[in-house]
Amino acid sequence: MGLRNPGCLTAGRGAFPPAGSLERVSSITTAPIANDPSFENVWQELVYRGLVHVSTDAVALEALLAGDPITYYCGFDPTAPSLHLGNLVQILVLRRLQLAGHKPLGLVGGSTGLIGDPGGRDSERALNPVETVEEWVGYLRAQIERFLSFEGDNAARMVNNLDWTAPMSAIDFLRGIGKHFRVGTMLKKDSVSARLNSDAGISYTEFSYQILQGMDFLELYRRYDCVLQTGGSDQWGNLTSGTDLIHRVEGTSVHAIGTPLITNSDGTKFGKSAGNAIWLDPAMCSPYAFYQFWLNSDDADVATRLKVFTFLTRTEIEALEQKIADEPFRREAQRRLAWEVTAFVHGADAASAAIAASQALFGQGELASLDADTLAAALRELPNITVPSGITVAQALVDTGLCASLGEARRAVAQGGVSLDNEKVADEASIITGTLPGGVSVLRRGKKTLAGIFIEG
Repeated sequence: MGLRNPGCLTAGRGAFPPAGSLERVSSITTAPIANDPSFENVWQELVYRGLVHVSTDAVALEALLAGDPITYYCGFDPTAPSLHLGNLVQILVLRRLQLAGHKPLGLVGGSTGLIGDPGGRDSERALNPVETVEEWVGYLRAQIERFLSFEGDNAARMVNNLDWTAPMSAIDFLRGIGKHFRVGTMLKKDSVSARLNSDAGISYTEFSYQILQGMDFLELYRRYDCVLQTGGSDQWGNLTSGTDLIHRVEGTSVHAIGTPLITNSDGTKFGKSAGNAIWLDPAMCSPYAFYQFWLNSDDADVATRLKVFTFLTRTEIEALEQKIADEPFRREAQRRLAWEVTAFVHGADAASAAIAASQALFGQGELASLDADTLAAALRELPNITVPSGITVAQALVDTGLCASLGEARRAVAQGGVSLDNEKVADEASIITGTLPGGVSVLRRGKKTLAGIFIEG
């Protein structure tokens, strides 16, 4: 009972919005993927959207991004088989800069993924097998490629840091790169100092991570004239390892932007290290669960998320902010947020299917018309049980927790307060056979309390 999609934060019982607040699929259109023309340059838009938590010289950066096209990059380590919500922030920054005419490099860390970043952890990361990391490199590369354009004058390019790290001997690494790093400076990095002060300490392997990331920036500067790196603000020490190395070796200044960490208004962080990652792979977090996550955003969080995760213009966002202030019960801003991000990541069809499932669960659509995968994903967000065929409605009410006892279940049925697959139940001994797509059924007590029934076989 209560099965969950592992690794994906999901909405539980009682988290669905009232039926009257569910929008019709046909009424929704997706915002165009474009920068807001009301800003003079992309730097100003990044600042407005709260995407610049820390950076190198802001004045120089604005001039750089407002000028001729530059090459910039962001790195993604294959420490899991999918990207997650924090990575999506970086993907959106890459996309916004590309829309402004700049040239993105998407780096998948085939070598750094074998080492492990010490940031955001209080203990040593378990090293994954080489074969696993190689497989995950392919998964992440395919995900990143979906969000960038590989055509035109500013076409994106994918790179793998294993290409220049693997041929290098330890002696070459120490003589060519290691000599430019000062241990005292390395010890002051937040990710390192936090680990040094922990009970676990830090190994030389993870201590050397910042050198590898710094070398990546240097290599991309030499190969592609890359002059900007973006990443999460918790990576700032690693980002500046690259800017410092290039300044020391090449005698030139390059730039870095650190984006804010994504948290709730109460400061709760989302990510693998926090144990509540929202994965971008639909096999790890279904489009339905993904949609529900955004739909259940708190009023205090939704404006920030609209700025960071959607391509809605400032005017559109301000209008939705006013809706939050004037009519928060309508949750219009949350519904627009959920639609925009789900359509961007999973496509408009998947977003429409998620909405259709919500409507059908609350009697505003045909459950039998849903595809089996979407329906199953929706039911896993409810209290649910997997049982052999032959279970009665009364027993299922008890097993799912919708009723505390068989006596209470019988009374609920007698009072006309129970429905199965959106049809009122008249007999508590009725057998649940799982007649909906995928061999499932939806059990409801009252208007808003639901449970999913998965029939074995």
